[in-house]
Amino acid sequence: MKEMIINGVRIRPGQSINIEIAIARLPTHTLIDLPVFIRRSKEDGPVVLISGGVHGDEINGIVAVKRMLEEELLQPVRGTIIYIPLVNVYGFLSNSRTFPDGRDLNRSFPGNNKGSLASQIAYILTNEIIPVIDYGIDIHTGGRMLGNYPQIRVDFKDKVGMEMAKAFGARFVLNSSHIDKSFRKEAFKRKKHILVYEGGESMRLDEFSVEEAIKGTKRMLNYLGVIDEDIPMDEPIIIKESSWTRAKISGIFTPVVQIGDEVKKRQVLARISDPYGQVKVPVKSSSNGYVVGLNNSPVVNAGDALFHIGKD
Repeated sequence: MKEMIINGVRIRPGQSINIEIAIARLPTHTLIDLPVFIRRSKEDGPVVLISGGVHGDEINGIVAVKRMLEEELLQPVRGTIIYIPLVNVYGFLSNSRTFPDGRDLNRSFPGNNKGSLASQIAYILTNEIIPVIDYGIDIHTGGRMLGNYPQIRVDFKDKVGMEMAKAFGARFVLNSSHIDKSFRKEAFKRKKHILVYEGGESMRLDEFSVEEAIKGTKRMLNYLGVIDEDIPMDEPIIIKESSWTRAKISGIFTPVVQIGDEVKKRQVLARISDPYGQVKVPVKSSSNGYVVGLNNSPVVNAGDALFHIGKD
């Protein structure tokens, strides 16, 4: 078996080790660590990263990874599982997607050990974590008031990633090109394959999205041979392209379809009205497809994204 060293700590076959990588200090001089939990089996096999909280306000991912870890839901019989439940501690403390200076960790790779806080953490992940892994699942949510139906995002040109995405078994698999300076692209440049899971919205705990993340991760690990646990699944719907339907006027937004629904072209998806009942404007679908994302805000402005429609 190949040697595994993270932050100067050697992890031997069969060991379970928790590592705290020192990051920086808060203005109060409180030390901030990045906790990393490694579970290595005695038998050789893939090394898989399970991470959450790259954006600090995306709580579903943090809870999903925490639950897998604390309830010992995943027991590697081959290879290694590396858990990082909360990558962006700073964002978590401030209920923010970004760091105190507004930088997005997922646009800061490969990072710089003398750069911004986001860049320093990206540097740690690039140099301590990416080199030792083979695969990964990075768990995210939608934005503020923007909910995502549980889905996997993968670049369809990544054939290995595509097979992993199908094995994960989320209802939707969306074509998503690698974004410059993202965690996923930095890993892919080094021939490592990381899937992005999206479920629910930021700052709102959604049990369905958490459970789907856990079940999908189990299926993926079973496919990779890390665990032996076969979980039934339906054939995923492959979404080749998607687009947002936007509000044409401002007002009170009342959807008449639900997230995850299949819709038809010209079908009424919602109505937008003024507060006085004098104006009512329907929102219609521009194509056949599925509602993979939905704006949960009751009040919208002209131009706001309302429905993310995926086409298979």
